[in-house]
Amino acid sequence: MYIPNSFKFEDRQAMIDFMKKYSFATIITVKENIPVATQLPFYIQQTDEHLLLRSHFAIANEQARYIQENTSLVIFSEPHAYISPKHYDKRESVPTWDYIAIHAYGKGRILESEAEKIDLLEQTIKFYEKDYLEQWNSLSDKYKNGMIRGIVAFELEVTGLQGQQKLSQNKTQEERNRIINHLEQTGNTVEKDIAVYISKL
Repeated sequence: MYIPNSFKFEDRQAMIDFMKKYSFATIITVKENIPVATQLPFYIQQTDEHLLLRSHFAIANEQARYIQENTSLVIFSEPHAYISPKHYDKRESVPTWDYIAIHAYGKGRILESEAEKIDLLEQTIKFYEKDYLEQWNSLSDKYKNGMIRGIVAFELEVTGLQGQQKLSQNKTQEERNRIINHLEQTGNTVEKDIAVYISKL
């Protein structure tokens, strides 16, 4: 990812926290020199030594066949907002976009056993909707086994992590304040979210 020096995001833990908060991401893998992509919810598992991105494809999705041999790129990219030049002091200004993006690289490993698949599904449930776990546990084995047979579970160990937070760092505090005030007053939740990040600078 091209990252201008003023927009570098270098705090690894802050990047991981961002990935956990905005965990619906795009995984991109190359098939015969052509990129293929899928949008997936990820469960991010962090230990002292490893960072794992865990998820599953539908069994019919051919991308699963390429993630073990090729390095994949997973892009986490929320929130974002259009920034109008009306907020700037100089008339000779152009529109831009403020955003945060994290690029995670690594090779995937297919989770073959039923136990590994169940563990992934249950960890994912606990992360996204803990209360659903009781309902999941009450489902018949026949139904759950059918669901498990319909997926390709995997985990990707992150070997490279890049981040960019373009949050009007190259503008004055007064200009950033005008941007924050504008974004906070919109009815757009995503724009309000980016305003929070800008205000933390």
